[in-house]
Amino acid sequence: MVSKKLTVVNAQGFHMRPASDFAKEMGAFTSEITLKHNGVDVNAKSLMNIMAACIKCGNELEVVCEGPDEEAALAKACEMIESGFGE
Repeated sequence: MVSKKLTVVNAQGFHMRPASDFAKEMGAFTSEITLKHNGVDVNAKSLMNIMAACIKCGNELEVVCEGPDEEAALAKACEMIESGFGE
């Protein structure tokens, strides 16, 4: 298991487009990927779960990956969140 704490930097947080892009990218990995936000575990492969978490700009997340490709999954998740989803 690997994990990293990050702060959401894009102004709109995880709105529909970045949440969709994130869930799609995470779905390509075999590992289980979880976003820990405000004491809740969110399935990072589920658009609906990500949207329901109401993740806003400035919120702190912990990305937790567990499985055979956990390092690559964590690297991609961090890249997407730290880049602000290109916004």
